[in-house]
Amino acid sequence: MIDKKLVEGFVNQWLEGKDYFLTDLTVSADNRIVIEIDHQDGVWIEDCVDLSRHVEAHLNRDEEDFELEVGSAGIGQPFKVHRQYVIHQGERIEVVTTEGKKLQGLLSAVTEEGFTLTVTEKVKLEGEKRPKLVDRDVTLTFAQVKSAKYLIDFK
Repeated sequence: MIDKKLVEGFVNQWLEGKDYFLTDLTVSADNRIVIEIDHQDGVWIEDCVDLSRHVEAHLNRDEEDFELEVGSAGIGQPFKVHRQYVIHQGERIEVVTTEGKKLQGLLSAVTEEGFTLTVTEKVKLEGEKRPKLVDRDVTLTFAQVKSAKYLIDFK
């Protein structure tokens, strides 16, 4: 089996000096290598091809056969690393908490421990006949989050 740390080293070599970052790397028992990268402005196919060639050049198929797949983290995929939260700050995201609660809102702040989500809720204010839309900040730690992803809105 191909060593994951070895492949990660090759990926990190390629990432050096680039604005890309690694979001996921798996190596299965049958040597299927899947590498996911991300970038603030999106991932270009040419860069995926370049990374694939870089990794493949450092592995020897005569010693061990393998399957290699390099791609982007995907816009509808859950965030896997802290940097994905950082690059989506100021954008709308969808969060599912470990308690199963689903929240949608603006990712307004990110720290090392968690983030703040500004959600809009209908609230009936005292003395008012109708509920009004009110923004409320919800602060979550990463431990409280089951999944979070960029919210694709077609409105």
